[in-house]
Amino acid sequence: MTFSLLGRCARTGMLGAAVTTSSIAAGSRCSHVRTGVGACLTQHRTDPRLGPLALDLLARGYDARHTMQAVLAVAPHPDWRQLAVLDAAGRTVAFTGAHVAAEKAGEAHGKDCVAIANIVRSTDIPAAMVRAFEADPALPLARRLIAALAAGEAAGGEFVPVISAALLVAHRESFPYVDLRVDSDPAPITELSRLWREYEPEAEAYVTRANDPGAAPPA
Repeated sequence: MTFSLLGRCARTGMLGAAVTTSSIAAGSRCSHVRTGVGACLTQHRTDPRLGPLALDLLARGYDARHTMQAVLAVAPHPDWRQLAVLDAAGRTVAFTGAHVAAEKAGEAHGKDCVAIANIVRSTDIPAAMVRAFEADPALPLARRLIAALAAGEAAGGEFVPVISAALLVAHRESFPYVDLRVDSDPAPITELSRLWREYEPEAEAYVTRANDPGAAPPA
């Protein structure tokens, strides 16, 4: 009952994740991104410990494929997990456990992106998300990630309404470039898009406030 996408911007090196689901607080459990390292999604019967583990392996020099192999070698109850990994070079890998595959689940890979979904109306949803993400590489990564969520919803979405959505992007710093979450909302993807439009003009200013507060514009 979740659909999501990991993406990389080849122009800027930004890495990001976008996720939506019919349960609360998806962003706090499913999305994991680290600057210059990579990104991971963990969903279905979610184990939030697997995201940081994957990022640590990527940071040690593992590529996406070997990271997934190492995570699955130690992950408890892997048959209940659906995972995706994107490394800093844009390589991707996904895994859908046997108990997840028994339900409506799917995955799709594209240039610098991977989408996964489970308990959704159509197994074509990940491919629709990838097409939306790839449509205009010149757009900011955050906008491409949100467009992917919207495309997943338009392609069928879940069997029940989604109520939470999250956007997480890492750029040059150790802290997120953007970390926005919507919970218990009747239209969380639309609200996430609105929040990004509000945050986008301020995003660089928040980075400046951290690095050179005297040069930062007033709040």
